[in-house]
Amino acid sequence: MTHTGQPEASPAGPSQLWGIAAAASVVFLIAWGLSWIKAYAINDDLPNSCGDVRRQVFPPEVTCVSVSGAVTGANAGWVQVLFFASFVVAVLFASLALAVTMAVRKK
Repeated sequence: MTHTGQPEASPAGPSQLWGIAAAASVVFLIAWGLSWIKAYAINDDLPNSCGDVRRQVFPPEVTCVSVSGAVTGANAGWVQVLFFASFVVAVLFASLALAVTMAVRKK
């Protein structure tokens, strides 16, 4: 082979997959933190002023449902979507990166 002076392109390895998994994990932790702060810091006194308190653990949420059906204290819809979507992306890309790493090591 002759050298053309241009560097060879390195194959895309699992490091990019690990990077995406790590970024999604950071987004997941931020969304979890926002939910936790809303549930346990902002809505801390909500159970004292509400008859029908509903608690959710994953993601953390404390809500009050009034007699008319109005819900107060719920997480924003975009936080819920961000929470679950980033969790799924983190798990999928971490699994994919682990599978690629194991396949490369077997060669």
